[in-house]
Amino acid sequence: MLFEKKPHSAAGSTYEAAARTAQNTSPTAALNAMMQRAGEIILGKDQQIRLAMACILARGHLLIEDVPGVGKTTLSHVLASLLGLHYQRIQFTSDLLPADIVGVSIFDRDSSSFRFHPGPVFSQVILADEINRASPKAQSALLEAMEEHQVTADGETMPLPEPFFVIATQNPSHQIGTFPLPESQLDRFLMRIKLGYPDKVAERALLKGIDRRDLIASITAAMKVDELIHLQKVVSQVFVSDALIDYVQALISYTRDSARYEMGLSPRAGLALLRAAQAWALMSGRNQVLPEDVQAIAPSVVGHRLRPASSLASGEGKVLDAAQDLMKNVAIP
Repeated sequence: MLFEKKPHSAAGSTYEAAARTAQNTSPTAALNAMMQRAGEIILGKDQQIRLAMACILARGHLLIEDVPGVGKTTLSHVLASLLGLHYQRIQFTSDLLPADIVGVSIFDRDSSSFRFHPGPVFSQVILADEINRASPKAQSALLEAMEEHQVTADGETMPLPEPFFVIATQNPSHQIGTFPLPESQLDRFLMRIKLGYPDKVAERALLKGIDRRDLIASITAAMKVDELIHLQKVVSQVFVSDALIDYVQALISYTRDSARYEMGLSPRAGLALLRAAQAWALMSGRNQVLPEDVQAIAPSVVGHRLRPASSLASGEGKVLDAAQDLMKNVAIP
């Protein structure tokens, strides 16, 4: 059985009962129980929590772009705690150096040699907080880690722990002191999501409820690391039909052939669409990807990879939403 160890939580909690039931049924139920628990802390953001979980299962990295104070850091901490992963937060600032991320070699008098001291990147979950407040040089220190799951220092290549997952938060580009992420680094993120302000009901519950940091402190892991790694492997086995691949190729071809975009989607973007759709299907309890799965995750996967042609705008003068335009103009085969 995939799930054998029962989760530990406060006695009598509804989450404990749900998690135990999930462990005796299916991975889908276990994941739903975890997302339910996350939703008790991040109020009113069930869709964003689901997308973040799909990103983890698809072995991708997540970019959360929004104004300060809407729960970006809290979401990353909640996910790491529920999954039982080692978590490190790196506060990106204008004076941050690559060595502050990767690590540094310090001379050891006893051995008369340099000894490498690993940086915070050697963790399973990295929160790159306000990543666009650091200089491009510091931002680029994450590129090799995100793509290859390894870092190179002093001519030596060192693997990162598995699983390895980066959650980066980003302030809107119009705010003071930001350095926009280059396209090459944006492409390393499987998904980009926005949390947005809570609705009135959720915000009232936040104002009247317990401090979110106290709730995070009470979270215990609901899944073991090897169980998560197994689920990530299961995602790659979710069936993708030829007709579904035809649909993904049609989406990619449209972005390349249409004059509505400055640049089309890359092959990496196509692979990202498929992986994320496979994860979404698994979370929905299915072993086959449907076009609806692609449509559900497409805005988060292609939204930061597509740039509308500068001449395109809606009647209100707003820039065209590239992802919505793509879904609207490409029919399901």
